[in-house]
Amino acid sequence: MSSQQKALVVETKLGPHVLKNVDVPKPGADEVLVRIEATALNPADWKILYIGMLVDKFPTTLGFDAAGVVVEVGEGVKDYAVGDKVIAQGWYDPVDHSMHGTFQQFMAFPVDSVVKMSSNLSFEEAATIPSGLATAVFPVYNQAEGAPSAKLIAPWEEGGLGKYANKPIFILGGSSSIGQFMIQLARLSGFAPIITTASLHNSDLLKSFGATHVIDRTLSPETVAQQAREIAGGLIDLVYDAISVTDTLAAGYQATSPQGDFVVVLPEPIPGADANSQKKVHLAHGLFHTPINRASGKNLLAKLPELLEKGDIKPNRYELLPGGLRGVDAGLLRLRNNQVSAVKLVVRPQDTSA
Repeated sequence: MSSQQKALVVETKLGPHVLKNVDVPKPGADEVLVRIEATALNPADWKILYIGMLVDKFPTTLGFDAAGVVVEVGEGVKDYAVGDKVIAQGWYDPVDHSMHGTFQQFMAFPVDSVVKMSSNLSFEEAATIPSGLATAVFPVYNQAEGAPSAKLIAPWEEGGLGKYANKPIFILGGSSSIGQFMIQLARLSGFAPIITTASLHNSDLLKSFGATHVIDRTLSPETVAQQAREIAGGLIDLVYDAISVTDTLAAGYQATSPQGDFVVVLPEPIPGADANSQKKVHLAHGLFHTPINRASGKNLLAKLPELLEKGDIKPNRYELLPGGLRGVDAGLLRLRNNQVSAVKLVVRPQDTSA
């Protein structure tokens, strides 16, 4: 294996991506070195690149989701071996505002951010899973003290499967990666009806995941909230906004019951929010490596291969972008311009030309 690899590097805040040759890292204790065969694009990537959110330490490499093959294991690693196919997640450190990303050909991952792939997945399918699934799971099922979560019992925990039968749930943005996973989780938890918003041409896809009702996302926030309440038979105790822009925040907040849980994915102002309200607003945080998520993440990762193998959780559909890492920028522009619907954009870093 060469000591050099290709990586997309952001050298300064708001700076462009530069394709560079960089050193292949050595795995530290409790880390595995992974040859990244597929990495997926997320909205957070373009927001870091073009808006300058979150990251202050440069140079850096972006990217959160990957799948590949273990090529070296660090000291203390017992559960992984060279040749294992794995799903892995990059991470952001909120203490030093640094990013540790997957837009490169090799990366060392902490073992708490890695899980073995199930045999029924391609690398491209596997790369669609980590951040979307984690961002759905943690703000709903993480029971750690102090976690921003509704603290429900996960369907893979004892007594969790079907536990919330006949309770309604409302998921705004069902076609998004997070939304697709949240619909599937709601089905496993027994929620009914499972109400979501989307472009109506995606209705069949979302119903295949478990949605029972799809509301046209282009309707006004007031109409969306009203239709959701009518379907649910009243205000709703759990509302998940997987988009979190002005209109979805307004609709979701209006549909949430007085003491209900409202999950958002961006820290944006909520129109009409009452400071004296007892509604609980939780800001989703979908990184396995963050300490508050580690216990919940460990439980999820222990069950994830079986859930994927059985088809209880399905990956996102994906679109493969050509050119390896050279295809990332065009994909991020499409995400920024809202030109992606119900698919995850994926690249193969090993396909990057010289």
